[in-house]
Amino acid sequence: MTELQRKHLIEEIQQLLPNALLGSISETYRRCGNPNCRCHTTGPKHGPHLYISYRGPAKKTTGYYVPETLHTSVREAVRAWGRIQECLRELSFANKERLIPTKAKHRTKQKQ
Repeated sequence: MTELQRKHLIEEIQQLLPNALLGSISETYRRCGNPNCRCHTTGPKHGPHLYISYRGPAKKTTGYYVPETLHTSVREAVRAWGRIQECLRELSFANKERLIPTKAKHRTKQKQ
């Protein structure tokens, strides 16, 4: 990876950071409290209801409900978090290559 490519990855990470949101998205469909509602018989359940789950500071999975008006922005924020992870992985591999080039590893193996 060239130095310019590394710079672009770092810039992309910086652009994504302000909106990034850690978590996994899940959708649920539920019945309401009205026993006469269609959701209790043949009709579809209500939803989708969007939830975000993530591993909290206590290392336990936790989460929260996302209001419908925020579904689009939260989905984009979770995608941003995923893209940051991809960029960091690429950057890590590039950094490793700068520190320990692959060619050097092959030479070491050939000498053994």
